[in-house]
Amino acid sequence: MGLKADLPYPTLDDIGEDYSSLRIISPAYAGREGELTAILQYVYQSIMLDGFGMKAAAKTLEEIAATEMHHLQILGTLIRCLGAPPVFTNCPPYPVGYYSSSCVNYTKTPKAMIAVDLCAEKNAVLCYESMIKRLQNERVKEILKRIVADEEVHIKALEELAREM
Repeated sequence: MGLKADLPYPTLDDIGEDYSSLRIISPAYAGREGELTAILQYVYQSIMLDGFGMKAAAKTLEEIAATEMHHLQILGTLIRCLGAPPVFTNCPPYPVGYYSSSCVNYTKTPKAMIAVDLCAEKNAVLCYESMIKRLQNERVKEILKRIVADEEVHIKALEELAREM
């Protein structure tokens, strides 16, 4: 389940320690605008939209959240492979800056929710593309490129929701 691109995910087999790549990708995991924030925000919004009787929109956000959960799992595994435990901080393995749900945007109106989500997804693409440019590790680049493909699908789905509102 999930709303994702129709492409296979690259394997994480045989990826070894690489602290340079680790520092670059860590914010995408549990940073302020990372995958963990996206998951929590989509779940919150899905519950809210369901309460407004917007079942189809709520389901779309649930599907996006499911894909973002897969991204979190991929990034956590990648962080482990690169040499750090996947703790929910902005910069694993350091026990500082633990994740806070205050990163979630708790807006309460449907149109504002979708607008916030569109902005966040577009920003995610830009952040991943910036990471890809800075990375030397080609395998890590391929993993991030595959995640970007999903984020682009999310943008299209959210644009459709915005048009329907």
